[in-house]
Amino acid sequence: MNASNNQPRRLLARGSWPEAKRIAEVLRAETVGGALLVGAAVLALIFANSPWRQAYFDLAGTTVGPAALHLDLSLATWAADGLLAIFFFVVGLELKREFLAGDLRDPSKALLPVAAAVGGMIAPALIYLAINASSPDTLVGWAIPTATDIAFAVAVLAVIGTSLPSALRMFLLTLAVVDDLLAITIIAMFYTDELSFGPLLLALVPLGLFTLAVQRGIRAWWLLLPLAAVAWVLVHESGVHATVAGVLLGFAVPVLQKRGTPPDPHHHSMSERFEHTWRPISAGFAVPVFAFFAAGVSVVDSGGIGAALADPVTLGIIAGLVVGKTIGVLGSTWLVQRFTRARLSDELSWWDLLGVSQLAGIGFTVSLLVGELAFGTGSDHDDHVKIGVLVGSLTAALLATVLLRIRNRHYRRIAEIETRDEDHDGVPDVYEADEAERDRREDG
Repeated sequence: MNASNNQPRRLLARGSWPEAKRIAEVLRAETVGGALLVGAAVLALIFANSPWRQAYFDLAGTTVGPAALHLDLSLATWAADGLLAIFFFVVGLELKREFLAGDLRDPSKALLPVAAAVGGMIAPALIYLAINASSPDTLVGWAIPTATDIAFAVAVLAVIGTSLPSALRMFLLTLAVVDDLLAITIIAMFYTDELSFGPLLLALVPLGLFTLAVQRGIRAWWLLLPLAAVAWVLVHESGVHATVAGVLLGFAVPVLQKRGTPPDPHHHSMSERFEHTWRPISAGFAVPVFAFFAAGVSVVDSGGIGAALADPVTLGIIAGLVVGKTIGVLGSTWLVQRFTRARLSDELSWWDLLGVSQLAGIGFTVSLLVGELAFGTGSDHDDHVKIGVLVGSLTAALLATVLLRIRNRHYRRIAEIETRDEDHDGVPDVYEADEAERDRREDG
């Protein structure tokens, strides 16, 4: 009787879970995450410039949360401080895995993309500072054009680069991962106004318990989620941007299995399992919702594009993302290769690297976040920051798309020549030609 009653429930579970898994798999695709990000930004721009724009800004300013815990925040702030913590948690998982088990573990492989990331942050900052040198009040925004949006950039590369060498994608991923680490450091060091050591020290308690639990292999959500939430609240109370809590929690998750423990039957570490679970939430919900609230700029209310382009803040951001990133990534890579033994992969050319350096100029998510931290929501420069980030990121994406599509056609033609088999004998013609040439030389 009990078995028969439970059977429909089991069938229901088997029928419902596959749908959820299929949706999650779709959201893990790089192109889908990038498309949702762009779609949310476009939707925000439409609403912010429509007759219903006041409703959009009222929604963004709606306050939700307990005032007793100082968490009575606007929805836009919840998106920037809360939802982006999920995004940075996934970033933390990626960073730790890259340093312990990925390309960043090998200094010889990591040197060039790491140098490219550093140069790609220094050059945009210098360009921004040069353009805003006569306006001391705007210098605080120097870090806005230094960021690279890993989700957006990789999504663009995935769409246009079907035949590009795999080494190019790895170069971009490593560059973007290091860029994220530097961006997190900048946020923690330069955009923390008032630091309260009490909550910051208290945050070590739930963070330590979370670390202890995951290091022991505990994956119980009812234990880990409350610990993570308390750590987030205390970091938020300390004055440090709350997204830093997400990174620290990601760093706590083990990447490698402990010695002496039986191997995982599916060969997945806890870090991979957590990323598998949280990436769809990050790409499918957290980042698009943040983009929806952060990208909504009213061109009408801000005086139009002309007024924005007259602001050195806007010009500094656009020039930093479009010109600074290109100069920084290319220049630092050339310098390191010139004065060290590090070399680009044999698969890549400098034209490929130029395309990637332009792609790194897509700042978007982190640039919008730094813009909010630098100038504050609703400030005189707030709308101009958003216009600068959107125009700069879009321009960088278009320039990279044009060049990389040309390179993609080049590599596709090479692949077609190498795989052509006109006599349908299963052996590519290029190999038959080489063999015929060898035979001719031996006979001659």
